[in-house]
Amino acid sequence: MPQPLKGRLGASDPGPRNIQLDRQNPDLLTPPETDHGTIPNLKFSFSNAHNRLSSGGWAREVTARELPIATTLAGVNMRLTPGGIRELHWHKQAEWAYMLYGKARLTAIDQDGRNFIEDVGEGDLWYFPAGIPHSIQGLQDGCEFLLVFDDGNFSENSTFLISDWFAHTPKEVLARNFGVTESDFADIPRHELYILQSQVPGPLAADKVSDPNGPTPYSFIHHMLAQEPIKAPGGTVRITDSANFPIATTIAAALVEIEPGGMRELHWHPNNDEWQYYMEGQGRMTVFAAEGKARTFDFQAGDVGYVPFAMGHYIENTGETKLRFLEMFKSNRYADISLKQWMALIPPELLQAHLHLNARVMEALKKQKQPVVK
Repeated sequence: MPQPLKGRLGASDPGPRNIQLDRQNPDLLTPPETDHGTIPNLKFSFSNAHNRLSSGGWAREVTARELPIATTLAGVNMRLTPGGIRELHWHKQAEWAYMLYGKARLTAIDQDGRNFIEDVGEGDLWYFPAGIPHSIQGLQDGCEFLLVFDDGNFSENSTFLISDWFAHTPKEVLARNFGVTESDFADIPRHELYILQSQVPGPLAADKVSDPNGPTPYSFIHHMLAQEPIKAPGGTVRITDSANFPIATTIAAALVEIEPGGMRELHWHPNNDEWQYYMEGQGRMTVFAAEGKARTFDFQAGDVGYVPFAMGHYIENTGETKLRFLEMFKSNRYADISLKQWMALIPPELLQAHLHLNARVMEALKKQKQPVVK
Protein backbone atom coordinates (compact mmCIF):
# COMPACT_ATOMS: atom_id res chain seq x y z
CA MET A 1 0.00 0.00 0.00
CA PRO A 2 1.83 3.15 -1.14
CA GLN A 3 1.80 5.96 1.39
CA PRO A 4 2.88 9.63 1.12
CA LEU A 5 5.66 9.10 3.63
CA LYS A 6 9.40 9.69 3.40
CA GLY A 7 11.31 9.43 6.64
CA ARG A 8 9.85 12.01 9.03
CA LEU A 9 8.02 13.81 6.24
CA GLY A 10 4.39 13.29 5.22
CA ALA A 11 1.71 11.13 6.78
CA SER A 12 -0.34 8.08 5.87
CA ASP A 13 -3.43 8.46 3.68
CA PRO A 14 -6.41 6.58 5.13
CA GLY A 15 -8.55 7.48 2.11
CA PRO A 16 -10.72 7.77 0.20
CA ARG A 17 -8.13 7.34 -2.54
CA ASN A 18 -7.45 5.72 -5.92
CA ILE A 19 -4.84 3.15 -4.97
CA GLN A 20 -4.23 1.96 -8.55
CA LEU A 21 -3.34 5.49 -9.66
CA ASP A 22 -1.09 5.97 -6.64
CA ARG A 23 0.76 2.77 -7.54
CA GLN A 24 1.22 3.96 -11.12
CA ASN A 25 2.47 7.38 -9.98
CA PRO A 26 4.68 6.83 -6.92
CA ASP A 27 6.73 9.96 -7.64
CA LEU A 28 3.62 12.13 -7.54
CA LEU A 29 2.44 10.59 -4.26
CA THR A 30 5.91 10.75 -2.69
CA PRO A 31 8.08 13.13 -4.74
CA PRO A 32 11.88 13.01 -4.62
CA GLU A 33 13.32 15.55 -2.19
CA THR A 34 14.83 17.40 -5.16
CA ASP A 35 11.36 18.18 -6.60
CA HIS A 36 10.36 21.74 -5.80
CA GLY A 37 8.00 24.49 -6.87
CA THR A 38 5.02 24.45 -9.20
CA ILE A 39 5.35 22.94 -12.69
CA PRO A 40 2.24 22.21 -14.81
CA ASN A 41 1.15 18.64 -15.40
CA LEU A 42 3.38 17.05 -18.07
CA LYS A 43 1.59 13.69 -18.42
CA PHE A 44 -1.69 12.37 -19.82
CA SER A 45 -2.61 8.80 -20.67
CA PHE A 46 -4.52 7.75 -23.78
CA SER A 47 -6.41 5.46 -21.38
CA ASN A 48 -7.99 8.60 -19.90
CA ALA A 49 -8.99 9.99 -23.31
CA HIS A 50 -12.47 9.75 -24.86
CA ASN A 51 -12.59 6.91 -27.39
CA ARG A 52 -14.65 7.38 -30.57
CA LEU A 53 -15.98 4.02 -31.79
CA SER A 54 -16.91 3.40 -35.44
CA SER A 55 -17.82 0.39 -37.56
CA GLY A 56 -14.25 0.04 -38.84
CA GLY A 57 -12.27 0.84 -35.68
CA TRP A 58 -11.76 3.50 -33.04
CA ALA A 59 -9.75 6.65 -32.31
CA ARG A 60 -8.81 8.69 -29.25
CA GLU A 61 -6.73 11.83 -28.99
CA VAL A 62 -4.51 13.78 -26.60
CA THR A 63 -4.47 17.47 -27.53
CA ALA A 64 -4.03 20.76 -25.68
CA ARG A 65 -7.56 20.17 -24.41
CA GLU A 66 -6.41 17.08 -22.45
CA LEU A 67 -2.82 18.25 -21.79
CA PRO A 68 -2.88 22.09 -21.83
CA ILE A 69 0.91 22.49 -21.71
CA ALA A 70 1.23 20.61 -25.05
CA THR A 71 0.84 23.51 -27.47
CA THR A 72 3.15 22.39 -30.30
CA LEU A 73 1.98 18.84 -31.08
CA ALA A 74 -1.14 16.71 -30.62
CA GLY A 75 -1.55 12.95 -30.88
CA VAL A 76 -4.19 10.46 -32.01
CA ASN A 77 -4.16 6.72 -31.24
CA MET A 78 -6.18 4.87 -33.90
CA ARG A 79 -7.15 1.26 -34.58
CA LEU A 80 -8.57 -0.05 -37.85
CA THR A 81 -10.16 -3.47 -38.34
CA PRO A 82 -9.19 -5.70 -41.30
CA GLY A 83 -10.63 -3.67 -44.18
CA GLY A 84 -11.47 -0.73 -41.90
CA ILE A 85 -10.90 2.63 -43.62
CA ARG A 86 -10.01 6.03 -42.20
CA GLU A 87 -11.95 7.73 -44.91
CA LEU A 88 -10.53 9.97 -47.64
CA HIS A 89 -9.68 13.27 -45.94
CA TRP A 90 -7.15 16.05 -45.44
CA HIS A 91 -6.02 18.38 -42.65
CA LYS A 92 -4.86 21.95 -42.10
CA GLN A 93 -1.95 20.40 -40.19
CA ALA A 94 0.82 18.03 -41.25
CA GLU A 95 0.34 14.38 -40.19
CA TRP A 96 3.20 12.21 -38.91
CA ALA A 97 2.55 8.60 -37.96
CA TYR A 98 4.19 5.53 -36.40
CA MET A 99 2.79 2.03 -37.03
CA LEU A 100 2.37 0.21 -33.71
CA TYR A 101 0.76 -3.01 -34.94
CA GLY A 102 -0.32 -4.76 -38.14
CA LYS A 103 -0.28 -3.48 -41.70
CA ALA A 104 -2.12 -0.74 -43.58
CA ARG A 105 -2.50 0.59 -47.11
CA LEU A 106 -2.03 4.30 -47.69
CA THR A 107 -3.25 6.38 -50.63
CA ALA A 108 -2.51 10.04 -51.36
CA ILE A 109 -2.30 12.58 -54.15
CA ASP A 110 -0.08 15.66 -54.21
CA GLN A 111 -0.69 19.19 -55.47
CA ASP A 112 0.63 18.27 -58.93
CA GLY A 113 -1.92 15.48 -59.41
CA ARG A 114 0.54 12.62 -58.80
CA ASN A 115 -0.62 9.66 -56.74
CA PHE A 116 0.94 7.51 -54.04
CA ILE A 117 -0.27 4.03 -52.99
CA GLU A 118 1.87 1.94 -50.63
CA ASP A 119 1.67 -0.52 -47.73
CA VAL A 120 3.22 0.07 -44.30
CA GLY A 121 3.93 -2.26 -41.38
CA GLU A 122 5.05 -2.16 -37.76
CA GLY A 123 7.83 0.37 -37.18
CA ASP A 124 7.14 2.30 -40.39
CA LEU A 125 6.42 6.03 -40.51
CA TRP A 126 4.41 8.21 -42.82
CA TYR A 127 4.15 11.95 -43.23
CA PHE A 128 1.54 13.90 -45.17
CA PRO A 129 2.08 17.67 -45.45
CA ALA A 130 -0.84 19.92 -44.60
CA GLY A 131 -3.57 19.86 -47.25
CA ILE A 132 -2.48 16.57 -48.88
CA PRO A 133 -5.55 14.26 -49.22
CA HIS A 134 -5.04 10.69 -48.09
CA SER A 135 -6.64 7.53 -46.68
CA ILE A 136 -5.58 4.64 -44.44
CA GLN A 137 -6.97 1.11 -44.62
CA GLY A 138 -6.29 -1.88 -42.37
CA LEU A 139 -4.98 -5.04 -44.04
CA GLN A 140 -5.06 -8.70 -42.88
CA ASP A 141 -5.17 -8.36 -39.08
CA GLY A 142 -6.03 -4.68 -39.08
CA CYS A 143 -3.64 -2.15 -37.60
CA GLU A 144 -2.99 0.33 -34.82
CA PHE A 145 -0.93 3.48 -35.13
CA LEU A 146 0.00 6.78 -33.53
CA LEU A 147 -0.72 9.99 -35.43
CA VAL A 148 1.05 13.22 -34.48
CA PHE A 149 0.02 16.66 -35.78
CA ASP A 150 2.09 19.85 -35.72
CA ASP A 151 -0.47 21.86 -33.73
CA GLY A 152 -1.35 21.21 -30.10
CA ASN A 153 -4.92 22.39 -30.67
CA PHE A 154 -5.53 19.95 -33.53
CA SER A 155 -8.63 17.75 -33.26
CA GLU A 156 -9.20 14.58 -35.24
CA ASN A 157 -12.92 15.39 -35.13
CA SER A 158 -12.56 18.50 -37.30
CA THR A 159 -10.81 17.17 -40.40
CA PHE A 160 -12.01 17.62 -43.98
CA LEU A 161 -13.87 14.43 -44.96
CA ILE A 162 -14.98 13.60 -48.51
CA SER A 163 -18.32 12.17 -47.33
CA ASP A 164 -19.02 15.26 -45.22
CA TRP A 165 -18.31 17.57 -48.19
CA PHE A 166 -20.59 15.59 -50.51
CA ALA A 167 -23.37 15.60 -47.89
CA HIS A 168 -23.19 19.38 -47.66
CA THR A 169 -23.04 20.15 -51.37
CA PRO A 170 -26.29 20.50 -53.38
CA LYS A 171 -26.78 17.56 -55.71
CA GLU A 172 -27.27 19.92 -58.63
CA VAL A 173 -23.78 21.29 -57.99
CA LEU A 174 -22.34 17.78 -57.77
CA ALA A 175 -24.06 16.92 -61.07
CA ARG A 176 -22.62 19.96 -62.82
CA ASN A 177 -19.15 19.34 -61.37
CA PHE A 178 -18.96 15.71 -62.52
CA GLY A 179 -21.01 16.02 -65.72
CA VAL A 180 -23.75 13.59 -64.67
CA THR A 181 -27.33 13.85 -63.38
CA GLU A 182 -28.55 14.59 -59.85
CA SER A 183 -30.07 11.12 -59.58
CA ASP A 184 -26.59 9.64 -59.89
CA PHE A 185 -25.92 10.88 -56.34
CA ALA A 186 -29.06 9.42 -54.77
CA ASP A 187 -27.12 6.97 -52.61
CA ILE A 188 -24.36 9.18 -51.19
CA PRO A 189 -24.09 9.19 -47.36
CA ARG A 190 -26.11 11.83 -45.54
CA HIS A 191 -23.39 12.42 -42.97
CA GLU A 192 -19.67 11.84 -42.48
CA LEU A 193 -18.32 8.29 -42.31
CA TYR A 194 -15.02 9.01 -40.48
CA ILE A 195 -14.01 5.34 -40.04
CA LEU A 196 -15.96 2.80 -42.08
CA GLN A 197 -15.87 -0.95 -42.61
CA SER A 198 -15.02 -2.37 -46.02
CA GLN A 199 -13.35 -5.44 -47.53
CA VAL A 200 -9.66 -6.14 -47.07
CA PRO A 201 -8.00 -4.93 -50.27
CA GLY A 202 -6.15 -7.34 -52.54
CA PRO A 203 -2.44 -7.32 -53.43
CA LEU A 204 -0.80 -3.90 -53.68
CA ALA A 205 -0.03 -4.35 -57.38
CA ALA A 206 -3.73 -4.86 -58.14
CA ASP A 207 -4.63 -1.68 -56.24
CA LYS A 208 -2.20 0.55 -58.10
CA VAL A 209 -3.92 3.26 -60.16
CA SER A 210 -2.24 4.43 -63.35
CA ASP A 211 -1.54 8.16 -63.19
CA PRO A 212 -0.86 10.11 -66.42
CA ASN A 213 1.27 12.51 -64.37
CA GLY A 214 3.26 9.63 -62.88
CA PRO A 215 3.67 8.73 -59.21
CA THR A 216 5.03 11.19 -56.67
CA PRO A 217 8.81 11.64 -57.05
CA TYR A 218 9.20 11.40 -53.27
CA SER A 219 8.05 8.90 -50.67
CA PHE A 220 5.54 9.67 -47.93
CA ILE A 221 6.79 6.67 -45.89
CA HIS A 222 9.98 5.75 -44.06
CA HIS A 223 11.09 2.41 -42.54
CA MET A 224 12.32 3.58 -39.14
CA LEU A 225 13.14 0.14 -37.76
CA ALA A 226 15.34 -0.51 -40.81
CA GLN A 227 17.67 2.27 -39.67
CA GLU A 228 20.90 1.20 -38.04
CA PRO A 229 20.46 2.31 -34.40
CA ILE A 230 22.91 4.44 -32.47
CA LYS A 231 24.13 2.09 -29.74
CA ALA A 232 25.15 3.01 -26.21
CA PRO A 233 25.80 0.92 -23.07
CA GLY A 234 22.25 1.49 -21.79
CA GLY A 235 20.22 1.20 -24.98
CA THR A 236 19.71 2.45 -28.52
CA VAL A 237 18.15 5.32 -30.46
CA ARG A 238 16.97 5.80 -34.03
CA ILE A 239 16.57 9.39 -35.24
CA THR A 240 14.34 10.34 -38.16
CA ASP A 241 14.06 13.89 -39.45
CA SER A 242 14.31 15.74 -42.76
CA ALA A 243 17.92 14.57 -43.14
CA ASN A 244 16.84 10.95 -43.81
CA PHE A 245 13.09 11.47 -44.42
CA PRO A 246 13.05 14.61 -46.60
CA ILE A 247 9.26 15.03 -46.81
CA ALA A 248 9.01 15.41 -43.00
CA THR A 249 9.71 19.12 -42.73
CA THR A 250 7.75 19.98 -39.56
CA ILE A 251 8.16 16.94 -37.27
CA ALA A 252 11.38 15.25 -36.16
CA ALA A 253 11.47 12.13 -33.99
CA ALA A 254 13.64 9.66 -32.12
CA LEU A 255 12.77 6.10 -31.12
CA VAL A 256 14.54 5.46 -27.82
CA GLU A 257 15.01 2.05 -26.19
CA ILE A 258 16.47 1.91 -22.66
CA GLU A 259 17.52 -1.34 -21.04
CA PRO A 260 16.64 -2.13 -17.40
CA GLY A 261 18.86 -0.01 -15.19
CA GLY A 262 19.59 2.37 -18.08
CA MET A 263 19.00 6.10 -18.26
CA ARG A 264 18.49 8.69 -21.01
CA GLU A 265 21.17 11.06 -19.82
CA LEU A 266 20.66 14.60 -18.46
CA HIS A 267 20.02 16.80 -21.49
CA TRP A 268 17.78 19.39 -23.10
CA HIS A 269 16.57 20.29 -26.59
CA PRO A 270 17.48 23.69 -28.10
CA ASN A 271 14.92 23.69 -30.91
CA ASN A 272 11.41 23.12 -29.50
CA ASP A 273 9.14 21.39 -26.96
CA GLU A 274 9.31 17.59 -26.71
CA TRP A 275 6.17 15.41 -27.09
CA GLN A 276 6.61 11.81 -25.94
CA TYR A 277 4.71 8.58 -26.44
CA TYR A 278 5.53 5.55 -24.27
CA MET A 279 5.08 2.18 -25.95
CA GLU A 280 6.62 -0.37 -23.60
CA GLY A 281 7.95 -0.68 -20.07
CA GLN A 282 8.06 1.70 -17.12
CA GLY A 283 9.96 4.95 -16.81
CA ARG A 284 10.52 7.99 -14.63
CA MET A 285 11.31 11.51 -15.81
CA THR A 286 12.34 14.54 -13.81
CA VAL A 287 12.05 17.93 -15.52
CA PHE A 288 14.11 20.94 -14.38
CA ALA A 289 12.38 24.25 -15.15
CA ALA A 290 14.85 26.81 -13.69
CA GLU A 291 13.95 29.11 -10.77
CA GLY A 292 14.49 26.19 -8.41
CA LYS A 293 11.62 24.20 -9.95
CA ALA A 294 11.67 20.48 -10.70
CA ARG A 295 8.97 17.80 -10.91
CA THR A 296 9.03 14.02 -11.41
CA PHE A 297 6.55 11.87 -13.38
CA ASP A 298 6.13 8.11 -13.84
CA PHE A 299 5.19 6.62 -17.22
CA GLN A 300 3.73 3.37 -18.55
CA ALA A 301 2.73 2.15 -22.02
CA GLY A 302 0.10 4.39 -23.61
CA ASP A 303 1.14 7.53 -21.72
CA VAL A 304 1.98 10.87 -23.31
CA GLY A 305 4.74 13.00 -21.79
CA TYR A 306 5.70 16.58 -22.53
CA VAL A 307 8.80 18.69 -21.87
CA PRO A 308 8.52 22.45 -22.54
CA PHE A 309 11.21 24.10 -24.65
CA ALA A 310 14.79 23.97 -23.30
CA MET A 311 13.89 22.43 -19.92
CA GLY A 312 16.51 19.97 -18.66
CA HIS A 313 15.42 16.39 -18.04
CA TYR A 314 16.42 12.73 -17.87
CA ILE A 315 14.46 9.49 -18.25
CA GLU A 316 15.17 6.32 -16.25
CA ASN A 317 14.02 2.78 -16.90
CA THR A 318 12.39 1.85 -13.57
CA GLY A 319 11.06 -1.53 -14.69
CA GLU A 320 12.43 -5.00 -15.32
CA THR A 321 11.93 -4.92 -19.10
CA LYS A 322 12.95 -2.59 -21.92
CA LEU A 323 11.59 0.98 -21.84
CA ARG A 324 10.59 2.07 -25.35
CA PHE A 325 9.25 5.49 -26.31
CA LEU A 326 9.13 8.10 -29.06
CA GLU A 327 10.24 11.68 -28.56
CA MET A 328 8.98 14.17 -31.15
CA PHE A 329 9.51 17.84 -31.98
CA LYS A 330 7.86 20.46 -34.16
CA SER A 331 11.03 20.92 -36.18
CA ASN A 332 12.67 19.75 -39.38
CA ARG A 333 15.73 18.49 -37.47
CA TYR A 334 16.36 16.57 -34.28
CA ALA A 335 18.66 18.32 -31.81
CA ASP A 336 19.72 17.82 -28.21
CA ILE A 337 22.47 19.03 -25.88
CA SER A 338 24.13 16.69 -23.39
CA LEU A 339 24.86 18.18 -19.96
CA LYS A 340 27.92 15.98 -19.61
CA GLN A 341 29.31 16.91 -23.02
CA TRP A 342 28.85 20.62 -22.29
CA MET A 343 30.76 20.21 -19.04
CA ALA A 344 33.51 18.24 -20.79
CA LEU A 345 34.08 20.91 -23.44
CA ILE A 346 34.64 23.97 -21.27
CA PRO A 347 37.80 24.92 -19.34
CA PRO A 348 38.09 22.76 -16.18
CA GLU A 349 38.91 25.79 -14.02
CA LEU A 350 35.68 27.47 -15.11
CA LEU A 351 33.70 24.37 -14.24
CA GLN A 352 35.37 23.96 -10.86
CA ALA A 353 34.59 27.56 -9.96
CA HIS A 354 30.90 26.67 -10.27
CA LEU A 355 30.54 23.13 -8.89
CA HIS A 356 33.67 22.22 -6.81
CA LEU A 357 33.82 18.73 -8.33
CA ASN A 358 36.27 16.10 -7.11
CA ALA A 359 38.99 14.44 -9.19
CA ARG A 360 36.89 11.37 -10.05
CA VAL A 361 34.16 13.47 -11.63
CA MET A 362 36.66 15.54 -13.57
CA GLU A 363 38.37 12.40 -14.84
CA ALA A 364 35.02 10.91 -15.92
CA LEU A 365 34.29 14.03 -17.95
CA LYS A 366 37.46 13.50 -19.98
CA LYS A 367 35.95 10.24 -21.31
CA GLN A 368 32.71 11.86 -22.43
CA LYS A 369 31.72 10.90 -26.02
CA GLN A 370 28.14 12.15 -26.01
CA PRO A 371 26.12 8.94 -25.59
CA VAL A 372 22.42 9.56 -26.07
CA VAL A 373 21.60 6.74 -23.66
CA LYS A 374 23.75 6.15 -20.57
